[in-house]
Amino acid sequence: MTYLIENENAALLVPARFIAQVHPHFREVMQLLAIQVADEARHVEVFTRRALLKSGDLGLSTVGGQTSLKTLLEEPDFTLASFLLSVLGEGTFLNLLWFLQEHAPDPVTRRVAQLAAQDEARHVAFGMAHLQYQISKDASTLGRLAAAVDRRHQALSHTAGLNDEVFDALILLAAGNWSPSTIAKGFSKAEKLKEDMGADRQARLIKLGFQGHEAAAVSALHTRNFM
Repeated sequence: MTYLIENENAALLVPARFIAQVHPHFREVMQLLAIQVADEARHVEVFTRRALLKSGDLGLSTVGGQTSLKTLLEEPDFTLASFLLSVLGEGTFLNLLWFLQEHAPDPVTRRVAQLAAQDEARHVAFGMAHLQYQISKDASTLGRLAAAVDRRHQALSHTAGLNDEVFDALILLAAGNWSPSTIAKGFSKAEKLKEDMGADRQARLIKLGFQGHEAAAVSALHTRNFM
């Protein structure tokens, strides 16, 4: 839950910083970005409540995770930020939320993951629609998108990627208990989650116009921190 809170805060701040740059004539765009911010604020609230339900403290953050999210906040171009956050990051998070919905230990957490995924699906859909429009007007946008992913990958090359405690938590959730046999099954399911994330990223990239081998290469460069 702490990991989700940290990432949802970044997903809130990215659209928030662009709202003030939109001319009021484009009110629908402003409204949509404002709704995204409200969605993420709601996610932060509910994930925080769930994290503190049986504990007085949140979990641990890592330098690598913070650095990964910082690269999203520092991207000044709206199209590139939308690509990195909405298409790659939140798209990957859809798989994570579906995973939590399937393996959560209680019905309330399953419902929370389901509702959050519905919100994120709208964000991904807007990001995809915006990028498809941009690419239809300027085919060179695809090259800019690939370059943005490569720059971010280079900036994060020294980081360790996903917090080990987060991955261990996913294994335990999928296992359901501490027995060695179920832990092994939980590990297989967590590894399958990463495979599904990669496959779905590639599918979205191909939908944008990347060739199959290009989509695979761009997807492989996406941050190991998922977002």
